[in-house]
Amino acid sequence: MAVVRIGCAGWSIPRAASGDFPAEGSHLQRYAAVFNAAEINSSFYRPHQPQVYARWAASVPDDFRFAVKAPKQMTHELRLADCTEAMQRFAGEAAGLGAKLGCVLVQLPPSLQFDPALAATFFTLARQHFGCMLACEARHSSWFGGAATALLSDVAVTRVTADPPAGQPGPHVATTATTYARLHGSPRVYFSSYDGEFLDQAAVSLAGRAGNGHDAWCIFDNTASGAATANAVALLQRLS
Repeated sequence: MAVVRIGCAGWSIPRAASGDFPAEGSHLQRYAAVFNAAEINSSFYRPHQPQVYARWAASVPDDFRFAVKAPKQMTHELRLADCTEAMQRFAGEAAGLGAKLGCVLVQLPPSLQFDPALAATFFTLARQHFGCMLACEARHSSWFGGAATALLSDVAVTRVTADPPAGQPGPHVATTATTYARLHGSPRVYFSSYDGEFLDQAAVSLAGRAGNGHDAWCIFDNTASGAATANAVALLQRLS
């Protein structure tokens, strides 16, 4: 059956939203009692040992899934080139999540233009190391043309549905049947809360995708002022 996964970037629980969560347990345990997904962004900045990932996996229910953000070493420093060693290391670390690894998120720098050969090599390498969903959030306009769409489709990489849609010159064009939405906050990125009308529309869209048999993720990244948690709870209530 298709699954809709709602969560946040990280699992902090702001005081204003604490009433929606159990009082007992670690932050992750309390968070996972409400949501069925979380995005690990800290992996972008620093490596985590497999046992750390394993501890997180042991803290959540069986149907919970993590998305793990690919390290900046590959995306921003190596810029997708010569990533074999870095990919092996990252895959070995994230393997600690076991079956609870649901997605690897690749966020590219806004300055990185689409290079067909480089992109094909990188994502083929990623697919060799990860059997889970792969999602790509590109932010340069060249990644939204026909050639990039075809390549991402060929290697089964889901194009992220982002808000606001950085670099995207027109309507979103999907590359797989699955959905991975990252809601960064608008108009103020990372800060702004989403209003009820936006959440209503998001709920209808996600329910429609699931009704058609397609898995969908929706991750709130507007965490800077604590809006993400309340927005995710409100969206979950609409879907329920």
